[in-house]
Amino acid sequence: MANYEIDPAILMPYLPKGVELDYYHGKTYVSLVGFLFKKTSLFKVPIPLMGTFEEVNLRFYVVRKEGNQIKRGVVFINETVPNKLVAWVANKLYKEHYSAVPTKYKWTIDEHQKEIEYQWKVKGVWNNISLVAEASKQNMQEGSMEVFIFEHYFGYTRVDADNTLEYKINHPSWEINTVKEYHINCDFATFYGADFGVLNHTQPHSVLLAEGSAISVDWKRIPI
Repeated sequence: MANYEIDPAILMPYLPKGVELDYYHGKTYVSLVGFLFKKTSLFKVPIPLMGTFEEVNLRFYVVRKEGNQIKRGVVFINETVPNKLVAWVANKLYKEHYSAVPTKYKWTIDEHQKEIEYQWKVKGVWNNISLVAEASKQNMQEGSMEVFIFEHYFGYTRVDADNTLEYKINHPSWEINTVKEYHINCDFATFYGADFGVLNHTQPHSVLLAEGSAISVDWKRIPI
């Protein structure tokens, strides 16, 4: 996850109704995220031949205040997968913002380090995010940037200007790996729109790697 500080004014047009921007030490962030779905199922039924695939997404962070409860969540600008059917199902059932583009990944892992890379092809050009990290893992420190980025357990979908859907993401707190080096080649303006072109010339605040885990997403989408 490559995390970029961004002007909150850029995010406001994408902000779903009923939530507010979340800030870390007074600043707002977007994250370019690469990960691998494995053994994916829909309604607990495995997806044959398409259960393992890469996703790359761009997301930002929000909060919803409901009585005394503060729900920290994410909003996706776009999510990419390699299969058009998966994208269609996600958009149709979940009202998400998926696109289907060619993707690929490479993991090289030994007892000392991990080399992780995700690639996605936009208008004939391969973009990528890659890093080298230590193989050893550690817990996140309370109050850290890692906790802010990884521990948002709700998703919010902007259906239109007046309608928002909320859903719950379930997974344990993740362990992280120390990143030693990274490389990012992403044309944000071409794929995510001119609003995010500023990221083409912005160095990430941080680049993080987490171990990941089994995840479930509540089917029910709650209108707010």
